[in-house]
Amino acid sequence: MSITILKPGVQTTIQDIGRYGYSHFGISSSGAADLFSFRLGNIIVGNPEELAGIEMTLLGGDFKFNSDAVIAVTGSSFNLSLDSQEIPYNQSIYVKKNQILSVGITKGGARSYLLVKGGIKTENYLNSKTTHVMSGMGGFMGRPLKKGDILEIDKNNKINITNIPNNLDEINTSKIRINKGLQSSYFSDSTWAAFTSKMFTVSEVFSRMGIRLKGNPIHSSKGNEILTEGIPLGAIQVPGGGEPIISFVEHQTTGGYPKIANVISADLCKVGQLKPGDKFQFELISFEDAEILRLEQEAIFNN
Repeated sequence: MSITILKPGVQTTIQDIGRYGYSHFGISSSGAADLFSFRLGNIIVGNPEELAGIEMTLLGGDFKFNSDAVIAVTGSSFNLSLDSQEIPYNQSIYVKKNQILSVGITKGGARSYLLVKGGIKTENYLNSKTTHVMSGMGGFMGRPLKKGDILEIDKNNKINITNIPNNLDEINTSKIRINKGLQSSYFSDSTWAAFTSKMFTVSEVFSRMGIRLKGNPIHSSKGNEILTEGIPLGAIQVPGGGEPIISFVEHQTTGGYPKIANVISADLCKVGQLKPGDKFQFELISFEDAEILRLEQEAIFNN
């Protein structure tokens, strides 16, 4: 059971839920940029949530199935068809041998996911199959997929298909909620007011490592350098130029810029759907409210 890559898209990689426990070695977790949509796809095809799938960025690709398979495509809406016939998102689809799935350009956010019953079969690297693009480890030869690559599908006939109602709204990235960061006191009340009331624009400096923002420069009252310390996923750093950087799934694990805030766990999926040119606002909420939102999101997977 396998898939042949006919067209690879812009940056198409093998991902799973992440590689955890190695930050002290300088290795960030990586994993799917929009973990909510990734997990959803695995549930729809009846997989355990951690099985590997395919992440597509901005432009999908063409995938030929060399055997029958059950798939689901989740995440942002891309142009999607099977043998030139439009198919739906967020539903299990039966694909026959030699059929070609075509995933075109995005119609909304940055990323879409292809999950296959049984999961993509690759070797584990540090307990994960996820591709860490910046370091060239994991996934399929540690790199984005290329034309002619053949991906093996794990054969698993003991899993049940779960159809989730196809009424899930596309992830709304117009507002991203945050908690205060470790150096939040470095920024004045007026700076905080601007930070949470004005619009930011996603710049062309956009990758799985981090996303630089423009349009609303902010500055620390205590300088823009600190002693190097750990950086969590979703930390918003402010370098000397005043353009904030959201640290993302392949972020460096230490850094010396002050961190004004951190994206809440429930909204990290929104960061995964940001693309250059998108505009949004930050909204500061309490840690208690952030935890409530996390639990509400997790409840979707536990029902």
